[in-house]
Amino acid sequence: MILTLTINPAVDRTVTVDKLVFEDRGYILNRDEGAGGRGINASHVIHTFGGKTLALLTAGGAPGQTIEKSLAGMRFPFETVRVRADSRINLTISDKQGLTVKLNEVGAPLEKDEIESIRKLVEARLPKARWLMICGSVQPHVPSGFYQEMVERAQKHGVKTLLDADGEAQHQAIESRPTVITPNQQEAERLMGRALLTRPQFLEALHRMQAMGPESVILSLGSRGAVASGPEGVFEALAPRIEALCPIGAGDALAAAFVWSQDKKKTFADSLRWGVAAGTAKATLPGITFPSLELTRSIYKQVEVRPVV
Repeated sequence: MILTLTINPAVDRTVTVDKLVFEDRGYILNRDEGAGGRGINASHVIHTFGGKTLALLTAGGAPGQTIEKSLAGMRFPFETVRVRADSRINLTISDKQGLTVKLNEVGAPLEKDEIESIRKLVEARLPKARWLMICGSVQPHVPSGFYQEMVERAQKHGVKTLLDADGEAQHQAIESRPTVITPNQQEAERLMGRALLTRPQFLEALHRMQAMGPESVILSLGSRGAVASGPEGVFEALAPRIEALCPIGAGDALAAAFVWSQDKKKTFADSLRWGVAAGTAKATLPGITFPSLELTRSIYKQVEVRPVV
């Protein structure tokens, strides 16, 4: 089973408009609302691909009830830790040209007993897991070493870990040698403390991030695909040209498809190819829609993965 942990989930509200421009009006074409958060999105993709997953998350207040109701309709198992504060609400606005604005709430602080309940839930489910995907941001007052602790708990059970996070929680957890980290370009820039603009800079950052501790690193580059370093060497994956509708969630799809493929004993390079295919497929879809296995497979055939020498 592939566990996903989303400690700071959200109600994702998505608005699609005809155009996003300054000093002119745009018209709303569609509105959608559902459970969001990197781990939830990852479980959604894994389940859609036929994998076995369990999503672990928090839920609080009326937004938390909306999250649970939305998850019930997704038909994969989930378990929640009920918290006192309301879960957050995020807003994404996209136009038909693929321009996207994403506005996220930080999330309300958790109490100490709620954090302890999350620890106990993860610990109880690890014995039946092969992977733990630790995903997204943490709320205020959550210890900065919480994700590091999750990685170490998983390691004690022989469970592989994927870390898909940002900021101080990510930085500390990297030192515990997670199996793989999957930063996007902006997250890598924050981790490196400088802009990354060229292929040599991407590859240098890849090696520097791996030297920090993780066994493997996948640096997601959006429409340019990804570069990755793992046990089989260094690779770049080139994505086909597409007409992007909404890139939000593409990184979640990449991480999910990579772990799904690894869990099926595929090679690192082939898993990278599946990941980039899923991320690219997600970008072709509107709002919070995630790709089917059939759509991802059609793009997988067009993704080129080659070793970096």
